[in-house]
Amino acid sequence: MSEHRDGNALAGPLADIFTVEATTAEVQCRACGLSTTLAQLVVYGPEPGLVGRCPGCSEHVIRVATTPSGTWLDLGGATSFHFTSTATRASSR
Repeated sequence: MSEHRDGNALAGPLADIFTVEATTAEVQCRACGLSTTLAQLVVYGPEPGLVGRCPGCSEHVIRVATTPSGTWLDLGGATSFHFTSTATRASSR
């Protein structure tokens, strides 16, 4: 594998898809069950796309590839994503 970054590298491509701050979402790895934030994933890429891997077991959790015709999103390596609502974020400040 090549050099990697943290899950914040996924923020730009995911901002085109989600209207929430995706990097704060809690994600659970399908392979090992680890729950972590999207920002804590180990990300490889950018070519041909970004691959977010679990920091616990290194399995892929999310893949994002942007092409001239659109954005491909594979969430197959996750059992769930939990996005905190705007109201919840505001009350925790």
